[in-house]
Amino acid sequence: MEAVAKAWAHVRGNLRRSAGQRLFDQWLKPVVLVDGSTAEAVRLGLPSTFMTQWVRNHYSERLLLEFRAVLPEVISVTVETMADEPKRVLQAAPEAPAAAAPAERPQFDPRFTFHRFVTDATNRVAFNAARAVAQPGMPQFSPLYLHAGTGQGKTHLMHAIGQAFLGANPDSTAIYVTAERFMFEFVQAIRAKDTHAFKTRLRSVDLLMIDDLQFIGGKDATQEEFFHTVNEFMSSGKRLVIAADRAPQALEGFETRLAGRLGSGLVADIKPAELELRRAIVAQKLKDMPAVDMPHEVMDLLAARITSNVRELEGALNRLVAYANLSNETITIDFATVTLGEVLRTAQRRITIDEIQRAVSAHFEVKQIDLISERRAVAIARPRQIAMYLAKRLTTRSLPEIGRKFGNRDHSTVIHAVKRIEDLRGKDSEIDGAVRTLMRTLEG
Repeated sequence: MEAVAKAWAHVRGNLRRSAGQRLFDQWLKPVVLVDGSTAEAVRLGLPSTFMTQWVRNHYSERLLLEFRAVLPEVISVTVETMADEPKRVLQAAPEAPAAAAPAERPQFDPRFTFHRFVTDATNRVAFNAARAVAQPGMPQFSPLYLHAGTGQGKTHLMHAIGQAFLGANPDSTAIYVTAERFMFEFVQAIRAKDTHAFKTRLRSVDLLMIDDLQFIGGKDATQEEFFHTVNEFMSSGKRLVIAADRAPQALEGFETRLAGRLGSGLVADIKPAELELRRAIVAQKLKDMPAVDMPHEVMDLLAARITSNVRELEGALNRLVAYANLSNETITIDFATVTLGEVLRTAQRRITIDEIQRAVSAHFEVKQIDLISERRAVAIARPRQIAMYLAKRLTTRSLPEIGRKFGNRDHSTVIHAVKRIEDLRGKDSEIDGAVRTLMRTLEG
């Protein structure tokens, strides 16, 4: 039993590092080791059915892999609801210092696959490049350098590359490591006077991925070692994937020759997700929560108001679902506004219907007063419908309120306008382009 407790302490440490503090605190920290666990059958407990189901859906496979990496004899890992019956919780043994993960057993998050990565024009080049790197045969380019702001999908793509590459090449080896971890292990190797083992471990794998490269800016010794590692991978034709928060030439505290090497492969950026992509991401995440009933207007609210990055959008969605379950509330626009009040207030400035009308009238070169008039000419009616559509997508105003802002029209008129523009966006590239341009203007 002591061996299982020690293994659980090690697994918790890995989960904390890989999941990030916010996700770990919200979903994984409450997980406990339950009495009755054995080296073959591990039992974990959670305080609610909802949390149990979420962890099962997202982490069942990962938990099994993590335990088997420490205790190969583990056959099953079950996640149970503690409320079902009284269970004695076992205290985890103190976690031993984490050893460097062996190259042949990389720990990739099973949630982060190519299938689950939602694409549009803002990230399609990076997505296609990542898929190309993961394919068998000689890589088309190396290194692949991904850059984007925090929470835009770089780490997701790196985990997807690793899983797809090893899935297609089961005898190959890979390492995924953050730049900070790279630096830590390098310094440890210097102190132990064993840099040869460090270099051999990294350079012997078929795929090396280093995340958050910006954090070794100004670290001359680490950069020197990293420079030689890059050269080794390029000269041997092996796969190297780098991610950072900015382009190679914009990295602060980096030698010119290193920035040049990083830019010699394929540099692909991921731009901030636009409204349509954020909406699609919310829809994709909800597919993993089949028991959750979320109205379209709440999905629209999340996508329209949380614009900083995808990670915060996912966090807000998880928080909303968890609060609804724990309080036995139905998810409505009012419940979402109350639950995410502070998040929504700080995430984005409030867009008004008046702003939308001004932007639409300027774009289509019509008078703002015409948008609330009775005129039915297509040159006026179409911009009016687009303005109503944007009011529905970008504000929390109800349909009757939107109708009143457009010349006291009935809410059914607003519904018709929204459906009409949704239909036209799929058929008319000019209308779709105008809507996208207006969204960017208003959100900016």
